Amino acid sequence: MTSIEALINRQFLLWQRQQGTREESPEAPAPPPPIVTVSRQTGSRGSYFASRLALKLDFQRLHREVIDAITQSTGNRKRIIESLDEHYRSELAMLVEGVLSGQAIDNSDYVRHLCEVVLSMSRLGGVVLVGRGGNFILGPKRGLHIRFVCPRRKRISNLVTYKGLSPDQAATEIDRSDAMRREFAKKVFDADIDDPRHYDLVINANYIDVEELVDVAVAAYKGKMDKLAHLDDDRS
Repeated sequence: MTSIEALINRQFLLWQRQQGTREESPEAPAPPPPIVTVSRQTGSRGSYFASRLALKLDFQRLHREVIDAITQSTGNRKRIIESLDEHYRSELAMLVEGVLSGQAIDNSDYVRHLCEVVLSMSRLGGVVLVGRGGNFILGPKRGLHIRFVCPRRKRISNLVTYKGLSPDQAATEIDRSDAMRREFAKKVFDADIDDPRHYDLVINANYIDVEELVDVAVAAYKGKMDKLAHLDDDRS
């Protein structure tokens, strides 16, 4: 079993336990903890930030390779849908169609399955989702959406320090990755990945320590979740 398969199995077991706990509660079941999405520039240390944020929130960080492994596996997609409560399961197809007819402009099977998986994760909760346009799929009222950036010179330095690349290799990797992510957002969602309006919080990691930035993100997360809860109360 690969490390990605092991991580997926561990996450499914966690979701199943959480679902069982909610169903067994004699009181009104607590809602699942919401999702956090992190979009990051290569070399910004956004992946490390996402790991630290997940640890602070007691969530699991799920990176792009994990999302793709679930999205591209019929068995894993079936597992994640079966982990949902019956009410949300019945609404999932309608929610996916809403994304495809609204935000997404690519209606390929991959994008349809990606929307299905990310929307399911938002209902199951307790994850920090890194990459794959999660913020575009979920929209502003599902979870907290963060963009993690850093000046190019600092990103090059980070890749030299933490990845062992030469400065030229680091610059090439940054250019390749930036172009790929920009193209994905434009092709699938007709969106500019650098437009700050797509995020609740845009973090520049140039001069602030990652651990301090995690505390900022946790405060933003709690503030937004409280705000959304009050909006739900107002509608009830």
